[in-house]
Amino acid sequence: MVAPKREIGGARVRIGLLTEGGYPYVSGDARLWCDRLVRGLGQHEFDIYALSRSEQQESEGWIPLPPQVGRVRTAPLWTAEDDGVVYGRRARRRFTEAYGELVTAICAASKGGPGVEADRFGGALYELAELARDEGGLVGALRSEAAVRVLERACRAPGAPRAAREARVSELLSVTAHLERTLRPLSLDWYGDDQLGSVDLCHASAGGSAALPGLLARHFSGVPLLVTEYGVQLRAHYLAASGDTPVRALIAAFQRRLTSEVYRQAACLTPGNIHARRWQERCGADRARIRTVYPGMDASRFADVGESAECADPYTLVWIGRIEPAKDLVSLLHAFAEIRRGEPKARLRIVGVPADGPEGAAYLGHCRALAAQLFPDEAEGVHAVGDNPVSFEEIGGPEVPDLAEAYAAGAVVVLSSVVEGFPISLVEAMFCGSATVSTDVGAVVEVIGGTGLVVPPRNPRALAEACVALLRDPERRALLGAAARARALELFTVEQNVAAFRGIYLEIVSQSPVRRAVVDSMGDPLPFGVPAEAHVPGRWTDTRLASGGRPRWAASFAEPVPVGETAG
Repeated sequence: MVAPKREIGGARVRIGLLTEGGYPYVSGDARLWCDRLVRGLGQHEFDIYALSRSEQQESEGWIPLPPQVGRVRTAPLWTAEDDGVVYGRRARRRFTEAYGELVTAICAASKGGPGVEADRFGGALYELAELARDEGGLVGALRSEAAVRVLERACRAPGAPRAAREARVSELLSVTAHLERTLRPLSLDWYGDDQLGSVDLCHASAGGSAALPGLLARHFSGVPLLVTEYGVQLRAHYLAASGDTPVRALIAAFQRRLTSEVYRQAACLTPGNIHARRWQERCGADRARIRTVYPGMDASRFADVGESAECADPYTLVWIGRIEPAKDLVSLLHAFAEIRRGEPKARLRIVGVPADGPEGAAYLGHCRALAAQLFPDEAEGVHAVGDNPVSFEEIGGPEVPDLAEAYAAGAVVVLSSVVEGFPISLVEAMFCGSATVSTDVGAVVEVIGGTGLVVPPRNPRALAEACVALLRDPERRALLGAAARARALELFTVEQNVAAFRGIYLEIVSQSPVRRAVVDSMGDPLPFGVPAEAHVPGRWTDTRLASGGRPRWAASFAEPVPVGETAG
């Protein structure tokens, strides 16, 4: 039996880091954040439990891992291979009852309040996990015809929403496939006493499937769960759901139940901004267990530009990001047309690459065509013939060799999005000491905090007026840029992020009960495998405790001191 390595003074704990589609793979979500966190907390031990999203992601391999990573376990969410497990009659009945409870909680409105269905969903989820542990994997059962029939009965039951009642067989099959894929972690062999059962806490880098192993470790072994969400998974499911209305409704209902269970069982939730925090609270999260922790970003790469007060061109606006409809470059281009009427010398540099897929390339083509239409080649005036005031560029070219130079290329950095979570490009601009004009979406106002101008989204005139105001006032630009850089260095660095999690880890572990009786040779309990004092140099240090003895300083805590004597 493996004892957890927990130390208060030495701050050494063993963490099960749970990821989906990211760390430790070369590509994927939250990869950089996870790597910086692990490297920044070198006094801890990390075991990584990673779910991969595609065969390509697995084939690309892992990034180099630091020595504090002791174990890596991976499992695919993308493969549909049957696990070969065949249930007997009793196991099939047990599965049908548990799965029926699960899908009934998804489909039915509770007559006893939201807590009733939450208990039903959670109970069914853990019963399925126990079935998988006792009988083998759930993959075949979750994909079986019996599972589809159970789902159909729940959809047709009284009280089910209209969209569920109207679900056709093809839609029921789509929902069944989604449930099987999301619930695949229930079938994994990660929950023994020598794996997730041996860690001091589980830290999920996202909600949804990534947090499921943490829920099971808590259920089987009492391991506390910490969940970090820099983008709310449930919101992403609502926005990105595809298919007919019954499919969207059922998947959204399932994700809502799963999200609520994760929030209910987590010892602590760490959203990346107040916008994400509000989503969590609306889904039932207890605000007393929520700690906002901003993403940590590397400020050193922007240090040279940020410490310099110079800008390349006082009449240039810069936009940087991934070119896609959510960034609303169409409104930005129309706003720039108004800016040019007030400031004929103004230029706009759009630096970025299109989003993946044909839609991204099509949107970039549309933006180029709009720019050519709004700003035809000038025959005379400020610019030479053939010199369009709008340019589309990529990082790494001769004019924009790196990201920091891109931000330094103009007087004002613009963000024109209509949808935004945590605006990374805005924080990078702040590190560079740039004056900014942004639209009021997502966590923009929270990030800016009064150090930049904010206008309503989809309002080209307001965007234009704010940009012109800063182009005409270099002193104001300098003041805002300096304030923005100071704010970013205070709140959004890697060091701040790592320090926050260091404290949260210790808080959770200190409030968690010891799950195993670890005793010394005298039979006395040892709540921690190695005492914190063993790492502190000095005459009071006695390493006998590590081998079962008791140092003299322990007497002051265990035995009364006779009058006239000391415990030192």
